[in-house]
Amino acid sequence: MLTVVKVGGAVVEDSASLSQLLRSFVALEGPRALVHGGGRRATQVAASLGIETQMVGGRRITDEQMLQVVTMVYGGLVNKTIVAQLQALGINALGLTGADADIIRSHRRPITNGVDYGFVGDVDSANGKQLKALIEAGITPVVAPLTHDGQGTMLNTNADTMAQTTATALAELYDVTLVFCFELAGVLDPDGNVVSRITPEVYEQLKADGTITGGMIPKIDNAFVALRQGVNRVVITRFDDVAGERGTTITM
Repeated sequence: MLTVVKVGGAVVEDSASLSQLLRSFVALEGPRALVHGGGRRATQVAASLGIETQMVGGRRITDEQMLQVVTMVYGGLVNKTIVAQLQALGINALGLTGADADIIRSHRRPITNGVDYGFVGDVDSANGKQLKALIEAGITPVVAPLTHDGQGTMLNTNADTMAQTTATALAELYDVTLVFCFELAGVLDPDGNVVSRITPEVYEQLKADGTITGGMIPKIDNAFVALRQGVNRVVITRFDDVAGERGTTITM
């Protein structure tokens, strides 16, 4: 079994949480890959450079200046910090964007509902065999949320989508578990209790009653895509439970 872990930006920004996440990640049995976000850090760096962050429906507008920032922050600062910490924990990690080894290609998102998202990429393909070659060589991929279009342009790509894409590409070659980790214990009901299992029917009910909103929607959408494309198991859980023993299990 291979485990793909996606960690969100809030955990990445907190050194204690990130350290705990990485220790749990190292303790996983079998091959693994890590996909990370970093949007809040990108916003902070952009502000320090006098670059305004524009968001529409929770999605970052990525003009040329913002593309430079996210490439530096995601592919550099955040990615290499994680890689260095994994090396210190005895894991031979390699930081990657979609452009590296041509692992993930995308196209620039077209204008949608009158919104030009700029240099935002929607995934076209992923190279699972290339990732497998790294994994079989004893290397743990650490994937930043950046892709390329094959024509020399980097594109900012949603981290949850990157995790789903990485997991489904590897599902052709391994039995894959996809774990989305963040600061909460899973998907919570209005009383703060973890929803243990979400099917498509339950998902529609929870969206309708307002239990699931905002950024959780694309996360669960990506979870269902992963399951439809061959991933064995998807869990949404807290960052110190990367084995997915608790949290919310997404099932078809």
